[in-house]
Amino acid sequence: MRINFKQEELIKKLMKAIRRKFPEVRLIDVTESPDDPEIFWLNMTAPEDEDREIELLRFGSKKVTDIMLDYGCYFLIMPNNARDKEILLAA
Repeated sequence: MRINFKQEELIKKLMKAIRRKFPEVRLIDVTESPDDPEIFWLNMTAPEDEDREIELLRFGSKKVTDIMLDYGCYFLIMPNNARDKEILLAA
């Protein structure tokens, strides 16, 4: 994976904005999309409350759209929830 200095800076700035509004959210890691190496997935913890998770997705999508328009960097917010992992493991 090849994250350059500017992309790393943008990720830190984005996470700072997210953490101000959603202090319980933590960045887990950054991975390339399997379909396009120019798109980075920001894997993060999800709020326990489903409504807050929806708020996180709305807030984050606005922020990543601004980044895309201003800098041409493509990020996707991928909240990971322990409940989701348990469901997947049980299937």
